[in-house]
Amino acid sequence: MHALSHIDTWIFDLDNTLYPASCDLFAQIDQNMGQFIMDLLDVSAAEARVVQKGFFHAHGMTLRGLMNDHGVDPRTFLDKVHAIDLSPVAHDAELVAAMAALPGRKLIFTNADVDYAERVLEKLGLADAFEAIHDIHAGDYQPKPAALAYDQLCKTYAIDPTKALFVEDMARNLAPAKAIGMTTVWIDNGSEQGPGEFRDQIDYTVPDLGPWLARVAKELASA
Repeated sequence: MHALSHIDTWIFDLDNTLYPASCDLFAQIDQNMGQFIMDLLDVSAAEARVVQKGFFHAHGMTLRGLMNDHGVDPRTFLDKVHAIDLSPVAHDAELVAAMAALPGRKLIFTNADVDYAERVLEKLGLADAFEAIHDIHAGDYQPKPAALAYDQLCKTYAIDPTKALFVEDMARNLAPAKAIGMTTVWIDNGSEQGPGEFRDQIDYTVPDLGPWLARVAKELASA
């Protein structure tokens, strides 16, 4: 029996997971976040960066801190920060084929929003590959790695976490998934320096999702 034959739900992060970290979309998003904070608080770029990173580390995402401390409307914020050029993201034929061959349910679990996620998926060729996109709005603005976000995901889609697999490029976001019984896959593609303290929460480490997923789909089909 294949080690992953029990998996009936495949859950994927979006950014730097479904596309290579070398696309560097976050550089654009990061710049837009900084400009948003500069305009909101009338501060310098250096001061805005301190605020931005402070909120990210304290809350899991900059938006949560801006909402809590400054009453920022989340949709306004996300519309502005996701107004980026997606041309670095290319159609990924291997990943498209692997997703299609993979048995079971497939979902996106992201701290971004549906509008942005749909634009990225369209570029990749995966617009119709997923049952649903569980975004930050659906998660009531509780971002990964908050345990509540994972519980809500499972309740919303009736997921048995012991039969689910979660793929992420951020190792710390895998820890809550592992804690509730999910199989975890870390995409080691350079977006993080290493798993650090979360190494024990990682079941599989792969450098590129497409080839690994294609191999798994093939093995499961022949098992």
